[in-house]
Amino acid sequence: MKIPLYYSKQQRIVFLMKKPTLLIIEDEEPIRQGLIDLFVFHGYDVDWAEDGKTGLEKALRGQFDMILLDIMLPEMDGYQVCEEIRRTDREQPIIMLTARSNEEDIISGLSLGADDYVAKPFSIQQLLLRVDAVLRRSRRLEQKQAHLNLPGNITVDTLNLTISLPSNKKEIPLTKREVEFLAYLCKESHRPVPREELLVKVWGYHPDAKIETRTVDIHVVKLRRKIEQNPKQPKILVTIRGEGYTLSS
Repeated sequence: MKIPLYYSKQQRIVFLMKKPTLLIIEDEEPIRQGLIDLFVFHGYDVDWAEDGKTGLEKALRGQFDMILLDIMLPEMDGYQVCEEIRRTDREQPIIMLTARSNEEDIISGLSLGADDYVAKPFSIQQLLLRVDAVLRRSRRLEQKQAHLNLPGNITVDTLNLTISLPSNKKEIPLTKREVEFLAYLCKESHRPVPREELLVKVWGYHPDAKIETRTVDIHVVKLRRKIEQNPKQPKILVTIRGEGYTLSS
């Protein structure tokens, strides 16, 4: 494509940039069409599916920068779709759309490997911020050490996304986000890390973005279930009231 010379440098760069690709898997037609219109307007190439089976086929067949995945779907629910995607692709960015506000339902989705969740009804601005944050984070691949050593002789394999506990001979699977979360706490082990800082450094949100999410708290709950003997009385991943989260020394 030839770009007219009278465009500014910034406009010419925009023309040359590849549009981000988005797959929307949502069965409610008004919501789906609204999402399609929204993201097309904001410069995305959008594909869609109205049931879980078709959505999974498209997800495995195509290469998408982001998948917006509803939980309540015909044919296959969002949990099943997410699980199947993760069997073949551990890196695919996925945000789950849920009408369920129950913490256990959200934990289930994130445990299967979703990067984030957005609860219905959601604001357009909040959704755009979430998608932008996950995309920026997924593109900011950092060199990382192969293993992390946590208190209590716990070892995290950052390449295979597993964790080994002295009390359990089997390796426990982690999500990419859980590994990034633990890696950042290890890096900043000399201090408690505030929740807002984690949203910026681990989740990729802009420092000035006013994000309404409990994703940090929910990830903490998930991780404590995996690494603590008594998750309700944590001794490894601890909360310092008013300051943030830290790994005990």
